Amino acid sequence: MIEDNFVVAEERGNAGLITLNRPKALNALSLSMVRDITAALLKWRDQADIQLVAIRGMGKAADGSFQPFGSFCAGGDIRFFHQAALAGDPALEDFFTEEYSLNHLIHTYPKPYIALMDGICMGGGMGISGHLAKNSVRIVTERTKMAMPETNIGLFPDVGGGYFLSRCANSQPGVGEYLALTGHMLHAPEAVSLGLADVQVSSDQLAALWESLGKQANADRNALLKTITINSVAPRADSMPASSTFLSKIGDSFNHPTALAITQALEARSDDWAKETAATLRKRSPLMLEVTLQLIRRARSMSLADDLRLERDLVRHCFHTKHLQRSGASSETVEGIRALAVDKDHSPKWNPEKLEDITLEMIAPFFASPWPVEAHPLRSLV
Repeated sequence: MIEDNFVVAEERGNAGLITLNRPKALNALSLSMVRDITAALLKWRDQADIQLVAIRGMGKAADGSFQPFGSFCAGGDIRFFHQAALAGDPALEDFFTEEYSLNHLIHTYPKPYIALMDGICMGGGMGISGHLAKNSVRIVTERTKMAMPETNIGLFPDVGGGYFLSRCANSQPGVGEYLALTGHMLHAPEAVSLGLADVQVSSDQLAALWESLGKQANADRNALLKTITINSVAPRADSMPASSTFLSKIGDSFNHPTALAITQALEARSDDWAKETAATLRKRSPLMLEVTLQLIRRARSMSLADDLRLERDLVRHCFHTKHLQRSGASSETVEGIRALAVDKDHSPKWNPEKLEDITLEMIAPFFASPWPVEAHPLRSLV
């Protein structure tokens, strides 16, 4: 068994089992956690007696004690991002290179990859949840809270978010854009209906399911999914906001060429959903809304490897926005994290302040790689 403070990796029967063990921080990913998960997956990939892998997170009970399940992963450790950016710590570069490499490893993993997304599953948690995996079984519960809320901190939906958000709901127009720009939180029925989860089970079934994984006689993904589906929860029709009517409404509003045009289209409508959605967009970083929209549109026709390379370019520009003469505390991302998680005043000072002030010259350089092709940190991904 490999064990450190925050990741426990163990072998049980024919299963490799990973537990994220940082419940006080909602299992937010550190660089060491990324490395430990990667090491376990690489070891088990080539180990014949391990036929499947699974991942879960430790949670916190009502009495304050810690227990398996209840919280999957809230994303990357944004406090570390803030500190490292201000200090010029090169570990920040390592984190994103190694995290995105892990996302790609999961996508190409040859064995079934089972993610038990109980509780919070956001940001970087989505990247390790099997949304990118060809052999994944993605399990949600009545406690699942799923989102890609990066625009709230002046970032963009990374960890392959451009790839999997652009393809959710069978790539219906506007849906990926809506989730990426607003950071809308999904519950289990929505996640399943949009194709971001495979099956919903009751949280009280998770412990027994976890114990049974090492005893599977056949570790084929389809057989596993069929077994798990026996105990699945059928969502009620009235709990399915991802209906054709709702998706059509999203498509009508989020199919415009810019975030400004999307916001203005919403503001021109009279229904409450449109007004509330527009108000949400007006609170986000105008600069990063436009960058995010272009990412989703471009990634829709990209391979995951190319999308991750693009996202690696973008995240470098987010912390070192040279074409706007910004870095450190002056970057949108560091300011967003400060407002949300450090000072917690929830009043970020975006620059520019309004979508109306964004120009093409501000957006286009984000999509120019800071590295030549042969020196890109993710050049080996295929």
